[in-house]
Amino acid sequence: MTFPVSTSRRKLLIDAIAGASAASLLPIAGIATASGKQASTQDNTASNLVIPTGGVHDFDFFVGHWHGTNRRLKQRWVGSDDWDVFPGDLRCESRMGGGVNIDEVNFATKGWSGMTVRIFNPKKRQWSLYWINSITGELFPPVVGGFDGDHGEFYGDDTDEGKPVKVRFRWKRLGPDDAHWEQAFSIDGKAWETNWTCEFARVKT
Repeated sequence: MTFPVSTSRRKLLIDAIAGASAASLLPIAGIATASGKQASTQDNTASNLVIPTGGVHDFDFFVGHWHGTNRRLKQRWVGSDDWDVFPGDLRCESRMGGGVNIDEVNFATKGWSGMTVRIFNPKKRQWSLYWINSITGELFPPVVGGFDGDHGEFYGDDTDEGKPVKVRFRWKRLGPDDAHWEQAFSIDGKAWETNWTCEFARVKT
């Protein structure tokens, strides 16, 4: 994800962190999941994608210092199974009673770093996750969703090398000291290619 993002998106993030409502970040219509849990679907996302809801404490587990083992596809959209493996050192903090969650990761072997800002909308009970990296200095469009138990799913729209794509983040809590994250892209919201995964282990002091 390396495309430029408009200043209006950056302003939305700044307003949200300052305490403004995040309700205008994405057009969302409410529906219900098969389990009866309230969820919603984005107007600009394929109709088969159900965006889950969550709770304000979904990311409390991630607060702290983590070591990540990243695997990222060297080539996307070609059916490749050739992965680049590299470490990441991450620190995560919580703000505003858990409603804002921020982490910064340093990819020392790559020479760049990144940051995720997560903002919880209490009315919609959904998180918006924004990614920033030191290569582009741009704020990427959010993925939106939440956790159901130990599993989290988040969806959004982005571009990959100029091509419009759907984006899916998946999180899995694996106890107090381990977690799994992955990113996948799709053209139609039906067939997905996972292109980046990370296995997190808590750094104990």
